[in-house]
Amino acid sequence: MELAVETRGLGKRYRRTWALRDCDLTVPAGRIVALVGPNGAGKTTLLHLAAGLLRPDSGEVRVFGHPPAAALPEIGFVAQDTPLYRDFTAAELITMGGKLNHRWDAAAARARLGRVPLDRPAGKLSGGQRAQVALALALAKRPRLLLLDEPIASLDPLARREFLRTLMGAVADDGTTVLLSSHLLTDLERTCDHLIVLQDARVRLAGPVDELLDAHRTVVGPRAGSDDIDGVAQVIRAHHSARQATLLVRRAGPIDPLWTEHEVGLEDLVLGHLGAAEVPACSG
Repeated sequence: MELAVETRGLGKRYRRTWALRDCDLTVPAGRIVALVGPNGAGKTTLLHLAAGLLRPDSGEVRVFGHPPAAALPEIGFVAQDTPLYRDFTAAELITMGGKLNHRWDAAAARARLGRVPLDRPAGKLSGGQRAQVALALALAKRPRLLLLDEPIASLDPLARREFLRTLMGAVADDGTTVLLSSHLLTDLERTCDHLIVLQDARVRLAGPVDELLDAHRTVVGPRAGSDDIDGVAQVIRAHHSARQATLLVRRAGPIDPLWTEHEVGLEDLVLGHLGAAEVPACSG
């Protein structure tokens, strides 16, 4: 299996505070990966390390088996504030990109911006249009790895849908690996097939989405028997009433039929793990 990103003991510190610490993870090539976690969890730091914009203080990160600096031609990056030269038009930005990158698909960039006025300065475009321009420029590089740092956080629902539609089309055409940081779990559930959850500068949960969802269940049963349930490997989070317990669990096999079990969605899975800091991190 080819790995797009691999980290071993990766850490980055700002003075005395670790933004990312002891980070071990793998991102298989060809996946669309959701990178989620609360503010300050280390998501932006991880993306900047993978893009070669930061140097680690411990451990290492490899992109397609190479240090990020050696893999820069293979990496596309869109920052959260979608920075563009505000006085340049989209057409001028496309031309400039062709001067700076040896592998550049200007025709594809223009095609992806069919609804964006190419002759208008970037500073006069709407937020959704600027996000589309930034994505089109990143994809014009024809990257094997595309890093997206919350590019849709400030967009309205229609602009988000257009952005994600463009992204999914590019991935389907080119097989690009995408690492997408976002708080919008509903959008991620529709687009991503791999999950990385960061919390307190460490990896909390990682693995293919379908395997992680299959491994977890919400179970409801008597509070008196909630400490030891057949088929449960780990209780992630628990809510108790006077007589009843509702648990998010990691399965180990068929669950005791005295307990009613329900499938979990991506939002329940992520929020359950983020709300259970005392439970050891796990992977799919």
